[in-house]
Amino acid sequence: MSAVWKADVTHSVVEFSVKHMMIATVRGRFTEFDITLNGDPENLTGASVEATIKTASVDTHQADRDTHLRSADFFDAEKYPDMTFKSTKIEHVGGNEYNVTGDLTIRDQTRPVTLKVEYGGSGKDPWGGTRAAFSATGSVNRLDFGLKWNVPLEGGGILVSNDVKLHIDVQLVRQ
Repeated sequence: MSAVWKADVTHSVVEFSVKHMMIATVRGRFTEFDITLNGDPENLTGASVEATIKTASVDTHQADRDTHLRSADFFDAEKYPDMTFKSTKIEHVGGNEYNVTGDLTIRDQTRPVTLKVEYGGSGKDPWGGTRAAFSATGSVNRLDFGLKWNVPLEGGGILVSNDVKLHIDVQLVRQ
């Protein structure tokens, strides 16, 4: 089934979470993105993956926080409208699981990131297309990408954790 596969954004999600005040978890997502798989979803070892995420589409369900995340303190969405990921290596771990390593670029800072990816399966949809589903998880240190804004807490620690957890569920449609 080697082909070009594109994300169905209405059935996909790109989410993140961070610790707030060292005790609570705040979640957010990006609503505008494009993910492309070139290859066979049933055997990713010869495939490649590319993603572009619009930084201005960040959504944490809190307007003031979203405005702050779009500002120069964080994503600087006006100057850096896109985050990108391009796979450089895909390893089969076993079963339906893979490690997908690639170059993640945020604010013109590029660092290698490895995502744990699980293939959920594929099948025909009611509209005559073929779909494949994947879940991916990983984490990044936001400081590596120039996202350094923070506030020290009176009792110790920081307001926003440096570790950002990533969670992606994507349905891809064969083109």
